[in-house]
Amino acid sequence: MTPRTTPTTAPTASAAAPADARAAAPRTALGRLRLVVVLAALTMVGPFTIDAIFPAFAVMTRELDVDAVAMQQTVSVYLAAFAVASLFHGSMSDALGRRRVILAGCLLYAVTSALCALAPSMPLLLGARAAQGLVAGAGMIVGRTVVRDLFDGAHAQRFMSHISMIFAVAPALAPIVGGWILGWGSWRTIFWVLAGYGLVLVVLTLTSLPETHPASRRVPFHPRPLLASFFAAAGDGSVLRLSIAIALNFGALFLYISSAPAIVVDHLGLGERDFGVLFVPLVVTMMVGSFLTGRLAGRVRQGVFVLAGFLVALAGGVFAVTYQALAPAPALPWTVVPVAAASLGVSLVFPILTIALLDLRPRERGAVSSFQSFLSTCVNAVVAGLVSPLVSGSLTTLAVVAGSMTLSALVLWWWHRRRLIRRNAATDVVVPTPAPAPTDQL
Repeated sequence: MTPRTTPTTAPTASAAAPADARAAAPRTALGRLRLVVVLAALTMVGPFTIDAIFPAFAVMTRELDVDAVAMQQTVSVYLAAFAVASLFHGSMSDALGRRRVILAGCLLYAVTSALCALAPSMPLLLGARAAQGLVAGAGMIVGRTVVRDLFDGAHAQRFMSHISMIFAVAPALAPIVGGWILGWGSWRTIFWVLAGYGLVLVVLTLTSLPETHPASRRVPFHPRPLLASFFAAAGDGSVLRLSIAIALNFGALFLYISSAPAIVVDHLGLGERDFGVLFVPLVVTMMVGSFLTGRLAGRVRQGVFVLAGFLVALAGGVFAVTYQALAPAPALPWTVVPVAAASLGVSLVFPILTIALLDLRPRERGAVSSFQSFLSTCVNAVVAGLVSPLVSGSLTTLAVVAGSMTLSALVLWWWHRRRLIRRNAATDVVVPTPAPAPTDQL
């Protein structure tokens, strides 16, 4: 009789967080909550730096004696510097440790925010904004790597979803906070508050963030191996596919966000203080999606979450096209449905794809995170500066373009998934079950 064989797939060491990193993970619910808050606060730097000054644009234009186009450069310069610096934050953390890079980034963010507050002219303000962009991404990029250093599988997915749920409030909260500050101060006060926020992050990092990348696992601090690790990550087909999928998926939502003035003012005919009709549903659905991702982690297969997220976003686009074809004029709440659907889809997809991306090259997670952030920032810059002005004049065209980006992301994810399944099938180890020992027959 032929012995029965049992296929077994042993998890590789690279698929799990290292034991020395897991030892730094918080053991209590309070410790985990504190870590979630710290990492979420680090990721909120980006939205606050961009969005908090929007209410002050008119005042800054008059005081600095520039036009609206020049004021837009305060965002463009910041994003350009952010994209370039994002290439290096993760790789630096691979070499120097996560905590050290985050601390330096937060401290320099406080300094550059103060320089923005003190800038006497537009050229100096643009220079300070560029410097701000160079350091603002350290916490966000390295913070995602910290999650994967500490947790595996469903635990990592759940933890990332908690961070996303808190982070979801930032894009809508930032303009409101900026408006409040402007009510009792000046536009310079906004930058002073951002500088104070940077110092608070320094204190939180010192007191509540463990080092999760021990010296034994660090890449030597030399430019050549750092660049080599980045280009190796960028040249990895799997990393490229997932990074583009993440960038396009969020880019679809960012298209709606960057087109908010056209949607709210031009199409719905509302005022400049009515942006909550768009951003409140966006925040609520993102929080709901992040809650579901964390609550059901380990109970529902990750592929189901990802597919559901993509399908929800695509369904919102189909609804938008159908509604615009039948309705005589855009109206609430139906015009906001595709934005809410895109937000819900992103919140379901983003945590899982991010964890999967960081798992592809465990020893170079910082470099992978840097590459993905660079790619997403570039896509967002193109979406805001080129795509949105071209398509936001028509809600139908807006929905079609956003849906096309989501569909492209779905195809890339499906392509990656099929290749991964075939590769795992080809490398499965078949272990023969040993035959039972012979026994005496009575």
